[in-house]
Amino acid sequence: ALFSWLFLGMEKLVACPYKRPNALCRLICFPWAGGGTSQLAQWGKLFSSSIEVSSVRLPGRESRLKEPFPKDMTTAVNEITSILVEELQEKPFAFFGHSFGSYISFAVALHLKEKYGLEPIHLFVSGAHAPNSEAFRPIKSIPISDTEDEDILTYIRILGGTPSELLQNEDIKKHLILTFREDIRLLQTFSFEKAERNIPFSCDITCFNGSEDKPHDLEAWHDLTSGDISFYKLPGGHFYLLEPSNEIFLTKHITRCIENAGL
Repeated sequence: ALFSWLFLGMEKLVACPYKRPNALCRLICFPWAGGGTSQLAQWGKLFSSSIEVSSVRLPGRESRLKEPFPKDMTTAVNEITSILVEELQEKPFAFFGHSFGSYISFAVALHLKEKYGLEPIHLFVSGAHAPNSEAFRPIKSIPISDTEDEDILTYIRILGGTPSELLQNEDIKKHLILTFREDIRLLQTFSFEKAERNIPFSCDITCFNGSEDKPHDLEAWHDLTSGDISFYKLPGGHFYLLEPSNEIFLTKHITRCIENAGL
């Protein structure tokens, strides 16, 4: 029964269209606010057979549409780790998160480390501040419940990344606004205070950003790992990663980092 619960849990939580049971490493992707698994799960076809790519699906979207949104970050992180932990103990894994997904991947990695002593071999973050930086704090004070739908929609449009034809459909548009709202609210329940002298990670961290995106505070990542930190700017705005040429750079670079981790 435990096996079937885990299997059903995996199927629900994780989209993995390109299964590679013999892969040396799993790359688990965490999408942006309001996002689903469709784009990042498709990365699977860009990687070689040594890396299996999957994308995490939070409640309230896609096949989990009928489920309530997680009430806070702890709830979301506990669900993700309890379902993933079995698999993550089997073979090395790396995380990739974009924007909101960077913060989720960080929170999941932190929980895995603290509770299970497990750590990704590499953390890839994109379009996000270091979660311990001053720049992350204003996110906490966005009055998300008082913000008008129209303002959220404008912000989603400015960020890009959402095909405009989706925003033509009233139901899809409504649900996207709701999901975005809930994801920001989730982020506001995330508190990370780094303890003095305690460096949580030892893995390398790579930060990717779009050259036209608003600048992110990345320096503070240095305090979060004893591993190496590298920074890359790729041409484009907040959703630079959806450009095919950038996708190629990202997949090649991520592959090289994983292979250099000496699996």
